[in-house]
Amino acid sequence: MVAIVDDDDSMRSALQGLLKAVGLPAQAFASAEEFLNSGQQHQTGCLIADIRMPGMSGLELQAKLNDERCRIPTIFITAHGDAQMRMQALRAGAVEFLAKPFDDEALLESVRAALES
Repeated sequence: MVAIVDDDDSMRSALQGLLKAVGLPAQAFASAEEFLNSGQQHQTGCLIADIRMPGMSGLELQAKLNDERCRIPTIFITAHGDAQMRMQALRAGAVEFLAKPFDDEALLESVRAALES
């Protein structure tokens, strides 16, 4: 299952539709806290997370999962990325860091690679 964590409704539904269209099961969450409270982290094969969200950020979510030894291949998407943020995410184990707007095919390629790892 692919988990989508983004506070933007339209981004969540677009990503869910994109993944469904290629036959990948996806579940969307409006916040990092909602994802953590769902208990879905152990069924998640790939996580697509926004970096900047109210409450816990995508990077904080990644750190929390790492602390819990819950290593989920993570793809970050952001409209406000910089080189330092990208390096921090990748060093902490992110598989990809995509700037919005991103190419759907690039995202799908990253998701498929993450699910196979």
